[in-house]
Amino acid sequence: MVHTEEALQIPRDFEGFGEEGFDCQWPNGARIAVSFILNYEEGGERSWYDGDGMSEPYLWEKGSSVTAKPGGRHLNSEQDFEYGSRVGCWRIFRLMKEFGWNMTLWAIAKAMERNPGFAKACVRDGHEIGAHGLRWLEFWDYPLEEDRKYIKDTWEALHEATGEWPVGFYFGRATPNTHVLVPTVLKDIGQKLLYSSEAYNDEVPYWVDLPSESSLPAEEREGMLIVPYNYDCNDGKLHMAPGFMSSAGQTYESYLKSTFDMLYREGGKMMTIPMHSRIVGKAGRAEALRNFMKYISEKEGVWVSTRRDIAKHYREKFPYKPGSRCGGA
Repeated sequence: MVHTEEALQIPRDFEGFGEEGFDCQWPNGARIAVSFILNYEEGGERSWYDGDGMSEPYLWEKGSSVTAKPGGRHLNSEQDFEYGSRVGCWRIFRLMKEFGWNMTLWAIAKAMERNPGFAKACVRDGHEIGAHGLRWLEFWDYPLEEDRKYIKDTWEALHEATGEWPVGFYFGRATPNTHVLVPTVLKDIGQKLLYSSEAYNDEVPYWVDLPSESSLPAEEREGMLIVPYNYDCNDGKLHMAPGFMSSAGQTYESYLKSTFDMLYREGGKMMTIPMHSRIVGKAGRAEALRNFMKYISEKEGVWVSTRRDIAKHYREKFPYKPGSRCGGA
């Protein structure tokens, strides 16, 4: 059963930045910040091999037509995930290198452990390791103490596997309490949270007040910076119904370009492109991704950045101020 701890809930906000919106004033006068995210999960998914009693039925090549096989192995599923770690991740890695850009990884600790060469190369080349969990499993029903332990274990396992402490996170499968627990748990282990992406409700970063800090004097509160995520540009929709309505990369490419064009014209916004090694890492879709990358590389004022650097910019330009979404000096 899901337990919602009332003292750990952030109130819903239906107003946001309103009619005028918000200009993030990106570095060097850039009109848009573009964040490529690689959800690196291969090797951390449900697996008969790991004692889960089944192979992962979700988000692989058979899409919505797939059926689970409880109590046994589904080799087709397993091997599609292996394609992501053996081939797809390196193809995406090469594309980022071709354009001279860095990405953020939503990294599953077990997946990183099982592909140490990739983990090492990502850190070496300046890509950001963000926290995505110990394994790619739901933990929405964990009680508070198990929730805290899962957070702590995730950070420590990712540090062990990559040599880097994550400063941002997106779990996506967490409890209603995890979001507010993360900064507290990190303080306990001597680490600092730079940002959370556990939100889908905007196209620019914003600040939230932490209920866990409500009893502190205003000058001692740190708040939490939200760098919103999305599903609409997620390549996972190639395997969902309704999704991009085709597994072909061309529909994906067209949608990414349309999203970019609107945000670029408006100015001051952020575009997030969530990817998976086993999905857009397939050759035909990777070519569509490359077409999109080439398209935006030819535009003026495009800042392709990790979320870590987006958060650093926002914190410096608009520091936390209790009660303010945008912050400011």
